[in-house]
Amino acid sequence: MPACLLLSVVLIACCVASAQTAAKIQTVTGPIDPSDLGPTLAHEHVLVDFIGADQVSPARYDADEVFARMLPYLQDLRAAGIATLVECTPEYLGRDPLLLRRLSEASGIRILTNTGWYKDPFLPPFAHEATAEQIAERWIREATEGIGEARIRPGFIKIAANEGDLSEVQRKIVTAAALTSQATGLVIASHTTQGLTALQELDVLAEVGVPAERFIWVHADAEPSADLHWQAAARGAWIEYDGIREANAGEKLPLVQEALRRIPDQLLISQDAGWYHVGEPNGGEVTPLDWLPRHFAPRLADADRERLLIANPARAFCIRG
Repeated sequence: MPACLLLSVVLIACCVASAQTAAKIQTVTGPIDPSDLGPTLAHEHVLVDFIGADQVSPARYDADEVFARMLPYLQDLRAAGIATLVECTPEYLGRDPLLLRRLSEASGIRILTNTGWYKDPFLPPFAHEATAEQIAERWIREATEGIGEARIRPGFIKIAANEGDLSEVQRKIVTAAALTSQATGLVIASHTTQGLTALQELDVLAEVGVPAERFIWVHADAEPSADLHWQAAARGAWIEYDGIREANAGEKLPLVQEALRRIPDQLLISQDAGWYHVGEPNGGEVTPLDWLPRHFAPRLADADRERLLIANPARAFCIRG
């Protein structure tokens, strides 16, 4: 299917019920029309700090050093044909929307940042003390008023789930994300490595009344049972295979091809690559971001490549009022 036709489908799918509310995608430099999103990597990182919620701080790194280190990787990504990067580092793990805006403006790559939290030990004490409604109130405020003094608005909600049955605090986090999505239209991207856990998260969304199409199962390719992928997709969820790297491309390609056969319009792909590691000299070893568009995407048929890199991300991250 030609890209122009795929993008027409995107626009139709993204239209919201209210005639006064135009469909949009929120980037760190402002909202854009879904048709302007372009080729997109749905799950990458620019900077991450694993020190823990009790110590994480912008004071732990030099933003100018991070800018200088990461800009060439984003420029290489732009040269590889990618227009947009979804940056998945949440608050208390090193999220820095102002740095992302600087890098976006300098590289020409559109970047989406997020609201939401990860999991222990990267949760603030407030996460355990507050109700889901109180947490959602904070995230809704970021979505509607912007993050920090720069008032940069998030383009999605990033959370995580523990392995196995949802713990009390992670169930609360999922509920807060559902409430935030319900209020703002933002999609939920949840780091989840086990299929049964993902299905429990979908149960929580259903309890709140949020459709499963607003849920991206991040790291679905870490779950070895493809049957659980199809079960989540049957309920309406997005399935994201984002661990695609050079070393595993041979085994990931058949998985992507089978998913294209079964759930072509609910599949996202990415690398989970990057990033500047806070606490390591000059950010440590950075995994280049341009491998997938240069070496994996060409293995797909033209129509599939357009679907996975353009049409599906535009639908997944489209904000529905």
